[in-house]
Amino acid sequence: MDNDELLNMRFKICDNLQYEVNEEGIVTILEKQDHKIQRFFRKLKFKIPMYKRTSLDEYGSEVFLQINGTNTVKEIGEALEVRFGEKVHPLYERLLVFLNHIYLNCKYIEKVE
Repeated sequence: MDNDELLNMRFKICDNLQYEVNEEGIVTILEKQDHKIQRFFRKLKFKIPMYKRTSLDEYGSEVFLQINGTNTVKEIGEALEVRFGEKVHPLYERLLVFLNHIYLNCKYIEKVE
C-alpha cells in the first residue's frame, strides 16, 4: 500500500461497540465481560464487573470521535494538527500506529470501502 492509499482510508466505529464520552471529551470504551468462566464466578458471588472500561487519552479520544465513516485518515490528521499543533508530531506515523492497533488488535473500528 502506498502513502496515498493509506491517507485515503476511511474507518467507522463498529456497531456493537459501546462507549461513553465525558464532559471533557474523553472516550471510555466499555467491553462486555461475558465469558462462561466469568458468569460462573459471578454465580459464586465473586465481584467481577460486567464491563471492562478502557479510557483513551485526549489524543486517542479526539481521533476516536473523528472516526465516522466519512473522514479519511488525512482529514483526521489535519484536525489533530489544528487542535494540538506540534504536540502530535510525527503526526501520521503515530496516527497510523494507533488506528492499526484499534483496528487489528482491539477490533473497535472497521474499514469502510
